[in-house]
Amino acid sequence: MSQETPDTQPTERVPVMQRIIDNPFLLLFIGVVFPTVFYVVWGIMELVTIPLAN
Repeated sequence: MSQETPDTQPTERVPVMQRIIDNPFLLLFIGVVFPTVFYVVWGIMELVTIPLAN
């Protein structure tokens, strides 16, 4: 005699994108890190492309 209760039903897995969007600290981290890395890489590329003075 098994009775189905809501507690015994299998739980659904939360999709990855929903977990990312639901986490404000992760969004803050991504919002700070990505632009910082982008600008650092952009600055290094600009420094490399400067011609040498003779």
